[in-house]
Amino acid sequence: MKRIFLITLVTVLILSSFAFAGAVSPASAKGPKILKFNTMVGVPAGLTGTLSPQRGINGGGIAWMVADASGELRANGHLEITVQGLVLAAGANAGSNPSAFFRGLVSCVQSDGSFQNILTEQFPATTGQAALGGGNAEIVADLTLPEPCIAPIIFVTNGGGTAWFAATGF
Repeated sequence: MKRIFLITLVTVLILSSFAFAGAVSPASAKGPKILKFNTMVGVPAGLTGTLSPQRGINGGGIAWMVADASGELRANGHLEITVQGLVLAAGANAGSNPSAFFRGLVSCVQSDGSFQNILTEQFPATTGQAALGGGNAEIVADLTLPEPCIAPIIFVTNGGGTAWFAATGF
């Protein structure tokens, strides 16, 4: 009788462990957060163009500003960025976004001290004056990050990924 009870108990425990092993909570499905942010800074005039590349990425050709930004990066490479009012801060088109596409870029310091920059695909951005909804975009992508990804900085770049318009970590 004891033997049947022990066999039944072991069977129940094994089956229970399989049931719980397959259950994944929504929070853990995306992996732990590496970085969460509620602000970004637009390219200041002193960092435009090739004046002072950040992690190998040139600043936009003229200064940019951003009204609101938020997002997060998870350990499994899931990236979410929301920007509103990412527009030129200077020049004849100040207050307007001329770029129909943005990209997200994650820049990591690798264990040997080098940088690895990982780009998303292009995401649509609203063009025109910020007051009329210009400069808004949502970027959601799954990227392959290096291990480890030390001191990540998140950038919003032009559609080609060659110049940054806004960044975290400054």
